[in-house]
Amino acid sequence: MALAATQLDLEAVFVVPEEFSVEKQTLMRALGAEVINTPTEAGMTRAIEHARELAAETDNAVVPEQFSNPLNPAAHERSTAPEIYDALDGAVGAVVAGAGTSGTLMGLARYALDQDPDTHVVAVEPEGSLYARTKGHEVERGEYAIEGIGTSDLESKQLFDPDLVDEVRQVEDRAAHAELKRLAAEEGQLVASSAAAASVAAREVAERIRDGELAVPHEAVVTVFPDSSERYLSKGLYESFETWAGEE
Repeated sequence: MALAATQLDLEAVFVVPEEFSVEKQTLMRALGAEVINTPTEAGMTRAIEHARELAAETDNAVVPEQFSNPLNPAAHERSTAPEIYDALDGAVGAVVAGAGTSGTLMGLARYALDQDPDTHVVAVEPEGSLYARTKGHEVERGEYAIEGIGTSDLESKQLFDPDLVDEVRQVEDRAAHAELKRLAAEEGQLVASSAAAASVAAREVAERIRDGELAVPHEAVVTVFPDSSERYLSKGLYESFETWAGEE
């Protein structure tokens, strides 16, 4: 968005909670954006509110609304999903993806279900997030260290359609942290915590398919690693769980 703004002679202003990683905020500024912080404890909800307040008092301003803009899932339905299906010759049995704005998940799910209505779709969120409530689970809101997915405010997640999802899988911080370290050490994949959570869930789905516990049209399980761990190194991603989770 910042890069596009510079090419179109527009000003980009990004409003993010203070907890956003130093690396991501540095990249935003490097690409020409102004970054404004809101209190961490107020979450993404306050960041969205402040962005709208700024737009209301600024001439010719618009908020892209990544949490409600239908172009978000549409982009993944038109680009990400066909690329995946081309790579696997269409033989996709399950789609497992993190739900933040849920744009990636919804775009993949729409395309996948158009290809085969029996494709199994799994939304992934941290323990403490509330997407599972949309599938009838009485989960409690709590704090979590996994960044980039999950929600504490379902009303703000206007893109999420529970009818396109077969199940919501919650992943513990500790399991995601162990997986991101395993992915680096064993597979050379330098991914962040949301990708690690998706990997945990995708591996479990694959095991259920292998064991005959889940019927799907094809054996391949697809997930998405949306972010690199190099954007979170300042948060101690590869140190102890306690250091990363802020428990020390």
